[in-house]
Amino acid sequence: MIVRQFLQWVRTAPPGERAEAASALARAYLFSDLSAVEREAIEGAMVKLLDDVSPLVRAALAEALAASGKAPTVVIHGLAQDRPDIAAIVLERSQHFIDAELVDFVATAGATVQCAIARRVPLQCAVAAAIAEVGCAEACLVLIKNRDATIADLSFNRMVERFGDVPAIRDALFAREDVSIVTRQALVLKLSSTLADFIASRDWVEPDQAQRVVREACEKATIALAARAPDIQTRPFVRHLRVSGQLTAGLILRALLSGNLALFEEALAELSGLPLRRVGALVHDKSGLGFRAVFDKAGLPPSTFSAFRYALEAWHEGADHGGTSRLKRRMVERVLTGCEQARIGEIEPLMALLRRFATEAAREEARAYCEQLENDWLDEPGLAAA
Repeated sequence: MIVRQFLQWVRTAPPGERAEAASALARAYLFSDLSAVEREAIEGAMVKLLDDVSPLVRAALAEALAASGKAPTVVIHGLAQDRPDIAAIVLERSQHFIDAELVDFVATAGATVQCAIARRVPLQCAVAAAIAEVGCAEACLVLIKNRDATIADLSFNRMVERFGDVPAIRDALFAREDVSIVTRQALVLKLSSTLADFIASRDWVEPDQAQRVVREACEKATIALAARAPDIQTRPFVRHLRVSGQLTAGLILRALLSGNLALFEEALAELSGLPLRRVGALVHDKSGLGFRAVFDKAGLPPSTFSAFRYALEAWHEGADHGGTSRLKRRMVERVLTGCEQARIGEIEPLMALLRRFATEAAREEARAYCEQLENDWLDEPGLAAA
């Protein structure tokens, strides 16, 4: 009887009042002690309200039912087919949807619905993968910021491919601790490419020079990332660099001149196909013959052998073992001097690279020295008291 009166009343009631009544009806269904007949009648009334001309009514129904597991499935699914702002309410909060349904909504709906699904708690891997593959940039950003989402490495990589040049997405990815070093390096590469195109488009420098500057900046960032990565990630990272064409002699030399012997040996093992333990033994062979053998098997350019040999000698002599993320000035200068005196083969490109390394190392050392002076000055008792 009450439901019949309600249905008659809603035909002429104002939209605002109908919305309040719809919310009350939904709460009664969820929380009141109803008989089976009454429950069935109220469910029928709510299905009827799915056709109400006012979005206020349908939104009120969605708000009242979305978070409850007791909500009638037919009503929840009906609301999910409504206009985006109403569908988003239930698609974000309701547990009445299976992953396949959510994936379908991601593929067919717009940004509002995609963002709502990306905010779900929890969010399963399959749904996250769908958002990463076809979701808009805004939805991908929401997904990355959702700490309750299970996101596979492949999905992170896909978002880098699609939106790695979007600053907000790039920053959000860097902020997540579960993003692998491979994904982080892919972000660096994406940023480097964008930066090179920007510099060239402004005619600030010649395109070739822009590419070289940005490439070396990317290599510098790659070494820094490797220095902070867990040891277990080093081999997959090196394999990624090789597959993507980034495992060059210049990068490997930079790793060695930065004191990152682990990355250097992993690179040689990857290129030569030899076991890492065997590579380590050959690299540290005091006669130098072992390193020559693994160097040749790795297929590195013969013109770079002297640089690697002098760098290894400097490392073995303890030139500078502090840190592994930036070039060591004394090591670089030792290699530069040795190569200048050797004059073996066509080494002009190598000399140019080493001189750039020397300049970079000197600037890094000067910057660190000045920062230390400033910190010491600020720590003086008199200044602290002031």
